[in-house]
This record gives sequence, C-alpha cells and structure tokens, in this order.
Amino acid sequence: MDKGFNELLQHWKAQKGNVIPLLQKTQELRGYLDQEDMEAIAEVTGKSPAEIYGVATFYAQFRFEPPGRHTLKVCHGTACHVNGAEGLDLALKTELGIDPGETTADGEFSVERVACLGCCSLAPVVMLDQEVHGRLTGDKLKKVVRRAGTS
Repeated sequence: MDKGFNELLQHWKAQKGNVIPLLQKTQELRGYLDQEDMEAIAEVTGKSPAEIYGVATFYAQFRFEPPGRHTLKVCHGTACHVNGAEGLDLALKTELGIDPGETTADGEFSVERVACLGCCSLAPVVMLDQEVHGRLTGDKLKKVVRRAGTS
C-alpha cells in the first residue's frame, strides 16, 4: 500500500458514510479501483469485500481497469444523439477497435459513453481528455484521435 492511499484510508476511517467517498478518492488517486484497494477499504470500514464490490459495481462512475492515457467521452444527450453520436461510436470502433467502456490494448485510449457534456449547440460532441470537439463527423473524429495518438 502506498503512502497516499494509506493516508486516505486513515483520514476517512472513522467517518460515517465513508464507503462512497473512499471509493471516489481511491479512483481519483489511482484512476481505477482494483481488488486490493477494495479489500483495504472493506477492512477500514468494517464491511465485507463483497459489500464494497457491490457498492462499487452499482455506480457507473467506478472503473475496475486502468484508464488509457487519453479518454474520449462521446456525448449521447438528445442533441448529440439526433446529430449522429452513434456514428461517432462506430468511427471510434473502426479507428481504435474498441467499444465504449473499453481501453485499447496499448493503453493509449479509453472510450466512454456519457449522457451529456453540456455542449448541445456543438452537437455531436466528443471530449478528448479536457478538450471539447464539436460538430464532428466520423472522419473529423478519426483525425482528432490520430493527432492525439502522436502527442
């Protein structure tokens, strides 16, 4: 167990309602939740590992595999859906060979499907890391991905 994770556990140990904050803070620290982390959280909170895993798998915000170096969030809000979000998913599948919720084998890219990015006037939209790309087509998105892969 590394120092930062140990400090996190000790900080939240005695606090009520600590399971979800511990899971969130652990994911912020590591980028995902692994089995050892969830077992340590179980020990500190007095819950079983199965209870911790049950909570973590209930919420879509938690990941159980390391994320890629770059994260692509494809918006599927109403405006993006109507303007071609499904086509962007297909373009990413063609370009990267993965579906939403997966990471490329080389660890370079993760793709997520999100409910809304709040950029409806730019639909369809993809967020690459912290940068919003709007009015995309499949071909434009592939160019964005290729540029990111060379950076």
